Amino acid sequence: MNLVIIEGIGKLETVQKYLGNGYKVFATGGHVRDLPKKRLAVDVNKDFAPTYIVMDDKKNTVDSLKKAAKSADKVLLATDPDREGEAISWHVATLLDIPDDAPVRIEFNEISKHAVQNALKNPRAIDKDLVDAQQARRVLDRLVGYKVSPVLCKKIQSNLSAGRVQSVTLRLVVDREREIQAFVPEEYWNFFALLKPQNGGDVKAALVSYKGEKIKLTNEDQVNKVKADLSGASYTVSNVKKSVTRSHPSAPFITSTMQQEAMNKLGMSLKQTSAAAQTLYEGVELPGEGKVALITYIRTDSTRVSPQAISAAREYIGEKYGDKYVPEKPNYYASKKGAQDAHEAIRPIALERTPESVKAHISKYNYMLYDLIYKRFLASQMSDATYNSVSVDITAADYGFRLSGRTPLFDGYTRVYAAVERTTDKDGVEEVKTLPDMKEGDALEFVKFDCEQKFTKPPARYTEASLVKAMEEKGIGRPATYTPTVSLLFSRKYISRDGRAVMPTDLGFKVNDMLVRYFPDIMDVGFTARMETRLDDIEDGGVRWQSVVESFYDGFEDKIKAAKADDYTLKAPDEETDYVCDKCGANMVVKTGRFGKFLACPNYPKCKNTKNLDENGNIAETAEPETSDVVCDKCGANMVVKTGRFGKFLACPNYPKCKNIVNIENPADKKEEENLPPCPKCGKPLKKITTRRSVFYGCSGYPDCDFAVSAKPTGEKCPECGALLVEKSGKNGAYYKCSDKNCKYKRNVENN
Repeated sequence: MNLVIIEGIGKLETVQKYLGNGYKVFATGGHVRDLPKKRLAVDVNKDFAPTYIVMDDKKNTVDSLKKAAKSADKVLLATDPDREGEAISWHVATLLDIPDDAPVRIEFNEISKHAVQNALKNPRAIDKDLVDAQQARRVLDRLVGYKVSPVLCKKIQSNLSAGRVQSVTLRLVVDREREIQAFVPEEYWNFFALLKPQNGGDVKAALVSYKGEKIKLTNEDQVNKVKADLSGASYTVSNVKKSVTRSHPSAPFITSTMQQEAMNKLGMSLKQTSAAAQTLYEGVELPGEGKVALITYIRTDSTRVSPQAISAAREYIGEKYGDKYVPEKPNYYASKKGAQDAHEAIRPIALERTPESVKAHISKYNYMLYDLIYKRFLASQMSDATYNSVSVDITAADYGFRLSGRTPLFDGYTRVYAAVERTTDKDGVEEVKTLPDMKEGDALEFVKFDCEQKFTKPPARYTEASLVKAMEEKGIGRPATYTPTVSLLFSRKYISRDGRAVMPTDLGFKVNDMLVRYFPDIMDVGFTARMETRLDDIEDGGVRWQSVVESFYDGFEDKIKAAKADDYTLKAPDEETDYVCDKCGANMVVKTGRFGKFLACPNYPKCKNTKNLDENGNIAETAEPETSDVVCDKCGANMVVKTGRFGKFLACPNYPKCKNIVNIENPADKKEEENLPPCPKCGKPLKKITTRRSVFYGCSGYPDCDFAVSAKPTGEKCPECGALLVEKSGKNGAYYKCSDKNCKYKRNVENN
């Protein structure tokens, strides 16, 4: 039996189907080794050597992986085809003692039978340049996070973080907001003359010039002067220009354009788009076929398409729409400067599998995104749309007016994918759909003036989509980092939403200003973009990753020391209260910690007295702990009952000398588990799991099965998508909801 190791559990079934007999697929669930969380783990004195450990939540996974590899005839590494995927393969190979030059790495850009089978025929050694590029990024991000974050915590408030890409992205949002705040509107006027041709209805001509030069009216006095100059003037057609204009289809999607278009056309957030795209890439359940992948790899900055896909698209277009919709030569699109071009553009795997053919079997958002990707790709290989365009210049006294019109001649690619309709010509003159027939020398009858007072508007706030576009254009981050970066800024409460718009919070302003003050390089957009280029250089080979990190680190420690040494702070002053410290007599102050506000003695660290506050701001009373009959198995003392964030537990009274604790089994939880349905993936019992951060329900067969849901499972399947239904409670009582985040099915329990 050959073992094939992938990342995502979601595509395990799809890949397994195409491998066939003789192969077993194992999913790591992402990275299995990383830098430890609680220390720097980068030796700055020894060439920035990183120390990797098996992640706490992946220890069982690694044990199972080693066991599976030991009994396998051959091990193949089929992690995602990007830097992160290459690094995961390298970590796995290291854990399994696979030699560096062993041909065990296979990759595929799409999960189809042809792609998977072809990958099996072309194994290669792990690409160390790709791995080193990822290592450099990881070490850089760790240095910034661990060295800079404490500065923010000291000078603003606790539990703040900085990030190499995250912080620069925050600066984009803050700079835009300040640009809006500083904006001073300027007055301007649109000036039109309503005219009547010799045949046809009235037309609205825009004032564009005075004595052959462009004119801009900025106040009412100027408007009145133009009216006076034109009093009694004759209006004559001075030039008529007719042409056929073309509109070329847009390139197939890359990661950023997919995210932008999904928000602008479908109203989908970055998270919704990323989740739907991941599902479409990994595979959806189709009747009689099992899991089927619908699109190619979703993290790409390349508009390149394989010759086979182009040929298939041209053939499909000709058969479905006719030869006139197939351009004489295939359409090719240039990727932006600096693109890694490691993968194809995002496209459907098989054009025969239309969006309508799968609509009944996938969730609403998955369908909407697939429909968008499908049509965008198909349109990209279709003929141009053409238009009859007319531009009419009109002269009156020393002033020039303009009329523009455009009517469709051939719909071309717009038959499949609607283009953004142009409303103005190159000079900003509004285009109308039809114009009366006019020729040079025609006299036009003046009807009236139509003038509009306007004021310039500030630049628009970013949306999630336009923020991603800005990141891409400025070279900040890469396709795999756009969504995580923006999501992190929201979770840190550095930015917030105002409708679709994104704006910085007060905390976001403070964090940005503090970082700009002390670390101008890190917060410089150009510097960050150049660093991304250096990472690309490592990937291309010939550049040591340690050299790139060293060039960044040079002088970095001095900046950290300088930032910590001065007295500048944005911290809010402590609020003094009337509560007297019962240990030293000082008036206690209100502070904010991880779990909210509390009272602390101002004489810290000499006096470390603190008091919890209740929701009303009063000191929370603490009862003496109850002594139990359970004897501590480490020191022999009778353990006491205490209450923590997750309920009651037993603790040794001799803390901190003895730190032994014992969980108290909750009878209600045990009874609840007896009534849970079996795991829908493997049939083993489900169990209730309580962690420091959440409560969820997972498979008892973990890590072989990683099924988990955040609410109590009912055992019933969703009638719309087939996923498991879970029970939740809201303001209107209990209800059932689909566990698939992309499915919106929901019903009240009483309607069961």
